[in-house]
Amino acid sequence: MSRSPIAGGADQSAAPQIRQAEPNDIPRMAASLARAFADDPVSNWMLPRARRHTRMIAMFTLMLRSQVSFAETYSTPDGVGAAVWAPPGRWRLDLEAIAASVQGYASIFGPNLARAIEVHTTLEDNHPTDPPHWYLAGLGTHPDWQGNGIGTALMQPILARSDVEGLPAFLECSKERNIAYYRRVGFEVTGEIHLPNGGPSLWSMWHEPQLQ
Repeated sequence: MSRSPIAGGADQSAAPQIRQAEPNDIPRMAASLARAFADDPVSNWMLPRARRHTRMIAMFTLMLRSQVSFAETYSTPDGVGAAVWAPPGRWRLDLEAIAASVQGYASIFGPNLARAIEVHTTLEDNHPTDPPHWYLAGLGTHPDWQGNGIGTALMQPILARSDVEGLPAFLECSKERNIAYYRRVGFEVTGEIHLPNGGPSLWSMWHEPQLQ
């Protein structure tokens, strides 16, 4: 589920510094993503109101632990933003990893665990299986740093690589107002995903590689 920084920030004079994330970056990235997703419709649909911010940090911590090992998660040196990419063919959650994290997921989602599973299943069912592609599983910037081009910069290493490799990219956008943001970097809407039981909608977006 991908979102982007929209609100204004402070200093825009310096280009953001972007690097591959490492395991010791996870706590800072998880905290920044939790703030970035605080008003996200899908995250708020899945997570109970009680201790929602704490639950969201834990949710992103689990996500980042499973993805940083691919060496395709990008952040800033201070961890104020993150772009979490899954390589081609690696977008499905590993069943062994899921089994090992059952207690963690139960603690995070509590009484909404069944709802969270429905969201995950719906997204997997609507995820394209062909052709091979990069998957932007999450993108966000801490609200205090939004508007400085960090989100766009975080996407660039893989978007540039996808152009060189001739591979497309895919994401689900959970805020309609962010569609225009992703269109500016070459994504286009390919469909709308309706979550079950009155849940919010998401928009599937596809990025064709630019010929070099």
